[in-house]
Amino acid sequence: MLRDEEITLLGCGQIGEGLRLRRIEVWDEEKQETFIFVSNHLRLAASTIDRIYRDRWQIETFFKSLKQLLKIKTFVGTTENAVMTQIWTALIVMLLLRWLKLKARYSWSLSNLLALLRQQLFVYRDLHEWLDDPFKAPPAVIEMEAQLALEFV
Repeated sequence: MLRDEEITLLGCGQIGEGLRLRRIEVWDEEKQETFIFVSNHLRLAASTIDRIYRDRWQIETFFKSLKQLLKIKTFVGTTENAVMTQIWTALIVMLLLRWLKLKARYSWSLSNLLALLRQQLFVYRDLHEWLDDPFKAPPAVIEMEAQLALEFV
C-alpha cells in the first residue's frame, strides 16, 4: 500500500463542500505496476478496497467473454425471472463449453469450439469422437435413412 488518502472533488467554480472520496495507491509486485483506486467507501480498509477492485475486474472480463462468445446483446424478457433465466443459461453454456474443451484431445479455442458446435447441431455423430478429431467426415447419411425407413415400414 503506497497511499491511502481522503480527497475532495470540487465542481467548476464551486466554493464550499465537494464530494469526499478516498484515493488508494497500491503497488503490484507481480505486474510491477502501480494501481490507483478512487472509492466513496470511507470506512473499509484500504486492502479490502484493493481486493474488491481486483476481483471486480475479473468479473468484468468474464462477462465480457460471455457477451462476445454467446453474442448476448440484449435480454429476451424484462421481468426479473426472464433476465435471471437468460443469465443462468449463459453461465451453464459457458461451463459446458469449458468442460468440453478440457475433455477434448484436440486443442480448441472456446470461440472455435462454439462456432463449430453450432454448425454440427443437426449432424448425428459421437460428441467425444468429434471433439478429439473434428475434421473426420460425419457418418454416411444413407445408413441413417435406411434405418429410419425400416422403422416406419
